Amino acid sequence: MALTGRAALLALLGTLVVLFAPRPGAAVAGVALLIAALAVVDLLLAGSVRPLRFTRAGDRLVRLGESATVELIVENPGLRRVRGLVRDAWPPSAGAVPRHLPLDVPPGERRRLVTTLTPTRRGDRQAVTVTVRALGPLGIAARQGSHRVPWSVRVLPPFLSRRHLPAKLSRLRELEGRHPSMVRGQGTEFDSLREYVVGDDVRSIDWRATARRDDVVVRTWRPERDRRVLIVLDTGRTSAGRVGGVPGSPAGQGPRTGSSGGLGPSGSGASTPPGPSVPAGSSVPAGSSAPAGPPATVPMMPGWPRLDWSMDAALLLAALASRAGDRVDFMAHDRAVRAWVSGAGRTELLSSLVNAMAPIEAELVEADSAGMVAAVMARAKRRCLVVVLTDLNAAALEEGLLPVLPRLSSRHLVLLAAVSDPQVAAMAAGRGTSELVYGAAAAERLIADRRRITARLRRQGVEVVDAAPEQLAPALADAYLALKAAGRL
Repeated sequence: MALTGRAALLALLGTLVVLFAPRPGAAVAGVALLIAALAVVDLLLAGSVRPLRFTRAGDRLVRLGESATVELIVENPGLRRVRGLVRDAWPPSAGAVPRHLPLDVPPGERRRLVTTLTPTRRGDRQAVTVTVRALGPLGIAARQGSHRVPWSVRVLPPFLSRRHLPAKLSRLRELEGRHPSMVRGQGTEFDSLREYVVGDDVRSIDWRATARRDDVVVRTWRPERDRRVLIVLDTGRTSAGRVGGVPGSPAGQGPRTGSSGGLGPSGSGASTPPGPSVPAGSSVPAGSSAPAGPPATVPMMPGWPRLDWSMDAALLLAALASRAGDRVDFMAHDRAVRAWVSGAGRTELLSSLVNAMAPIEAELVEADSAGMVAAVMARAKRRCLVVVLTDLNAAALEEGLLPVLPRLSSRHLVLLAAVSDPQVAAMAAGRGTSELVYGAAAAERLIADRRRITARLRRQGVEVVDAAPEQLAPALADAYLALKAAGRL
């Protein structure tokens, strides 16, 4: 049983009667009995909530930043009309609206109630309990009860960096020889023979073919296909920090509403929420550090966790590598293997990755680097490109990854990618007050530590990409293409 605002209004009016009554005690008793009687009558005449039957229908997948719709179907098998409110209990991160749904179901009929979800976090957003408050005809009292009606919507990574994919695929086609530029290196495959021209590498001359012809003949090469790329995502405590702005959310606005379908099993998706403004092709060359600075079009609100930026970069790299004919595997690791995707074909790769990434959250524990290296070595027996998405935190790397990295780099080509914090670069430029100067000194020390740890990694033969949040994905893709062009992959 629940009392409504009308009961409170009646009680307020009753106080006025009591104030002017010659016998206040009797007036209080009379008013209380009247309100109680009306409430009991209203409660008896209200429709029962227990017999109600509930079913759900709607979207199961949605990209972060887009909206999904979930229908709650209410059937009334009883003999009385059920009129009132329904509260469909979703967690706050599901962004469910409206929170309370009006309900009016005649006997023997059903009604569809629609809730729109605009999630603010990845993962599985679940609703379990539906609470119904059925009002009586007087609107004074209501029957209330809860029903268990489970439903789950999986919120997938948004893959904002896919806008860079056409430009990267164009560069890949050039490397593959669909355009005149050809590449050479110890890791490339023979493509064809052609006449020597000034500027060709003399090491490419095919002397046997030259002996059979009047002209000097050279070999042309193309990048190898069917290589293996293993993407390792660090989900330890350093991946939990938020950096950058909120992509696609200008000041004063929420995320854009798009299709509710998301990237489903077919690998197709609906419209992408607008991302930060980054010119197509802007990136960081392999082995270089990107200048970190806040993007001009993204407000510096609490941004994505490093983990989400790393996921976005991993998706772009996976899409590019699969188009290049390489086999892509994925592993998420902190103290143990959190996710593993292997053997997915080109058509189902992205859907497999986003479904594996969706429920992953950063764990507030120190990553077990030795365990990660052991897991990689156990799963990758032959030489491959191992891309480690982590943070260039000097203290964490010196105690964790650096001591065990030689074991990994002795067998595999290792590329370490990290997202830098634009606010650190902004702090480093601070001047004018003592507080700003102290902040700038701390920021410069952090930047110097990142440069020092980057130099140590390169001395161990590790490629390093250190880029601002919006630049990490294209920078990592450029590093992959550079390795292809150099014949190292």
